Amino acid sequence: MIVVKFLRLNEWKAKMPTTIKQALKKWEEATQRKAAESKEIKLIGVSPPIEKMEGPFHLLANLEKFSLSTNMISSITNLQSFKNLKVLSLGRNVLKSLQGIEAAADTLEQLWISYNQIDKLKPLRNLLKLKILYMAHNFVREWREFEHMAELPVLEDLVFIGNPLEEEVSPTGKQTIGHENIGLFNLND
Repeated sequence: MIVVKFLRLNEWKAKMPTTIKQALKKWEEATQRKAAESKEIKLIGVSPPIEKMEGPFHLLANLEKFSLSTNMISSITNLQSFKNLKVLSLGRNVLKSLQGIEAAADTLEQLWISYNQIDKLKPLRNLLKLKILYMAHNFVREWREFEHMAELPVLEDLVFIGNPLEEEVSPTGKQTIGHENIGLFNLND
């Protein structure tokens, strides 16, 4: 026997992901501030979760800090509209790739992407202003991927624990990457 359940329209809409446009409207109502004038916006753990980085980003030219953590975002897109973006938080999403991050290369100083499914780091090499990178608990397995971080001239704070690459480190857990600002770090701390 096959059972088919039909949802009422309001139940069906409740199952749909939240768009960034909808989340921004709720944020404006909750904070009594205009998104277009704000330097920092947090859309963390939106319910139902945000799945796509699509929205009226051209209106957010002043934005310096944008947090979309704890959603269901699967790809980085549409960052070219952010002319002042310094901090981007995408932790606890379902990102498999960093493709698209290059669009923020001129301004991005901090990238928080822990607890995703990222295994390739090559797109990071374009982030020449990146000072802080939090990417614990991703899927990076190969040293050649990790070595792309040596191309980041001002990187000074890196959190990388919980990646499969940890199994490859020395018994002390310490490795150097020939990076002037991060000469020694610990994958286990």
